[in-house]
Amino acid sequence: MTMSVPEIRFQPSGNYEQALALAACECGIDRQYWDIFHKQHEPSPEAQSRILQALGWDTSCHQAIEHERRRRFESSVTNAVPPTLVLSESQRSVPVTLSVDANGSLCFEILLEDGHRLAGSIDTTQLRTAQRISDGDRQWLTYDLDLPAEVPLGYHVLKLEINGTSAGQCELIVCPDHAYLPDHLDGHARTAGFNVALYGLRSDRNWGCGDFKDLRALIEWARIEVGFSFVGLNPLHALHNRVPYNTSPYLPLSLYYKNPIYVDVEAVPEFKNSGAAQCLFQSMAVQCKIRELREREYVDYYEVDRLKRRFLKMLYRQFRRERMQGSARARSFGEYCRREGDLLHKYALYRALDEGLHKQDRNRWTWRDWPKEYQSADSEATQRFGLEHTRTVEFYKYTQFVIDEQLTAVQEYAKQIGMPIGLYHDLAVATDSCGSDLWAHRRFYVNGCRVGAPPDDFSPKGQDWGFPPPDTQAHRANGYKLYRESIRKIVEHGGALRIDHVMRLFRLFWIPQDMEPWQGTYVRDHATDLMRILALESVRSGNIIIGEDLGTVTDEIRDMLARFRILSYRLFYFEKDNQNSRFKRSSEYPRQALVSSTTHDLPTLAGFWLSRDIEARRAAGLADEAGYQRQIEDRKREKQSMLDTLHAENLLPPHYSRDAAQVPELDGDLHNAVIGFLAQVPSMILLLNQEDFTKETEQQNLPGSTAQYPNWQRKMKVKIEDLRSPAVQGYTSMFRNQLTRTGRR
Repeated sequence: MTMSVPEIRFQPSGNYEQALALAACECGIDRQYWDIFHKQHEPSPEAQSRILQALGWDTSCHQAIEHERRRRFESSVTNAVPPTLVLSESQRSVPVTLSVDANGSLCFEILLEDGHRLAGSIDTTQLRTAQRISDGDRQWLTYDLDLPAEVPLGYHVLKLEINGTSAGQCELIVCPDHAYLPDHLDGHARTAGFNVALYGLRSDRNWGCGDFKDLRALIEWARIEVGFSFVGLNPLHALHNRVPYNTSPYLPLSLYYKNPIYVDVEAVPEFKNSGAAQCLFQSMAVQCKIRELREREYVDYYEVDRLKRRFLKMLYRQFRRERMQGSARARSFGEYCRREGDLLHKYALYRALDEGLHKQDRNRWTWRDWPKEYQSADSEATQRFGLEHTRTVEFYKYTQFVIDEQLTAVQEYAKQIGMPIGLYHDLAVATDSCGSDLWAHRRFYVNGCRVGAPPDDFSPKGQDWGFPPPDTQAHRANGYKLYRESIRKIVEHGGALRIDHVMRLFRLFWIPQDMEPWQGTYVRDHATDLMRILALESVRSGNIIIGEDLGTVTDEIRDMLARFRILSYRLFYFEKDNQNSRFKRSSEYPRQALVSSTTHDLPTLAGFWLSRDIEARRAAGLADEAGYQRQIEDRKREKQSMLDTLHAENLLPPHYSRDAAQVPELDGDLHNAVIGFLAQVPSMILLLNQEDFTKETEQQNLPGSTAQYPNWQRKMKVKIEDLRSPAVQGYTSMFRNQLTRTGRR
């Protein structure tokens, strides 16, 4: 029996509206979306047209759109393979598209990632036909070419010839079917970790913000005193460190490199050998400055960064002197720079320009304020600047080298003392439009649109996040190199990775320039490709992957996350029955998930009970009186539902009040009950937050605010040295007892 072959035909359009609709569909632009209230929206033809224009289309008339549609169609069949192919280990066949009359010997050569080569040939008559493609009288056939079994997981290059003539080549990426999950989470096993804002760690020795030495001390306490399997961190991405606009770890200047404020300056090898650094450090002025920064209520990013940079420059000069003697450390630095290549060079060049041009004119805060000749990473003026300021550029490379050394050592220490996972990192959803990533890699971002979110409870007109969307086609044509580097730069220093707003791997909400957020729509990405590469990097590094899947999440997205063994991200506040808004029972939580009480954008447990987040929104002018009263009434109902659930699970003493109005604050019994509830859910991972350890009332970030609230600046109430003190021992014992009771290791 002959099986029919699917056929794809180029579909001409009859008029402008039809051409616009077809073009939008072919570019992954959704022509409708549903907000969190389940209300359907249809973006206007104008919105669709503007998104297409941002993607490089001429939408001025029917003929222009049709011309571009046909050009793109023909481009897709001109080469036998697309620029990049991402395959899974269970689907190892390459789709090869050839003209219907291009029969004969198909030869292939695969340059493997390790440098080895594989080659072979097969007659086209022996290949399976997967589909037929036609455009009028012209026809093509797509065949399935099975890869040799010897092709391993990894990043390779495939070259094809048909009858001795080149038929194209592509980046060939072979990936596992799912992400890494460790053996100790098999069956019904569960684990737990402690989440901190690294910048907010207090100690008697740091320079005004938490650093890698503080982190090491915290890891020791977390493992030995409580039994945690990992310590979770805020994104450590590089920032401009300028309050209030450039301190959000979720809108960094670079996704690929890290913030030097976390460096333990005294632990850098050059520190002990630099007489100048030692003398300056011991001076009364510096000691007073360090003490002042340490004792401030909030982290002063600008001053901490300035102080540490001053010392790091002295240590770099010492490094250069020692390098003249051919030290092993100098060789390690050289290897690091070669390994990082152009990605590090462009980042360091940006930092050098930022420093130099800002000194010339204090009003030049970002690259958009620079003279035009420096606004491109590839311009002649920029290249000349790099050659004229090689030491400044190298200094910023040296700084990242130091960070890499110290962070590697922290992860090694965590594993050494028995933490199965070690560090749990966080990858931001995007990069600052005024940062180094956009400056250095402009062609991978779309100009003319920005990313946001559909209407929701707090933003009835939608949200505008202000950063540009990625150019999905440019990333795909480049073999997704920047995407995979953004993952690799983080997983190499940890055992778990949380991906902020994981839905961005599937789609992002695009807002056309000069239009309101609600007028935008979703634009889809190559989700299967991105998920497969994520799985590959996860397996190679041994990192568990957690996807922050809050908000408007489709069943399709959740199903694919589950299939790839990406853990869902479940918050106590949000896990409710959709019909009656009751809090779910602990047994209703999914197994393949991480569970936590809250995030940086939401109230702490103590703050939730006191409605501190609602009060903060009113104080910041983010809620009018009517909105404030509505939110207070909603919170009363939520507190009662939460209390009902905790009583139903027998986690509160029998005599404890059943009326939430009679419970004025998060007391010891209620605190213990909430932690006990979270600990006993079946989800694989429990994440407990630093603010919920000692019942702190203020959250790290108040969405929608800037100077009205001290976002990303709050320090931990308890110093590292006091974690073992009698005043804190009760909290430590409670956490430890709940982990022991529920068998979380």
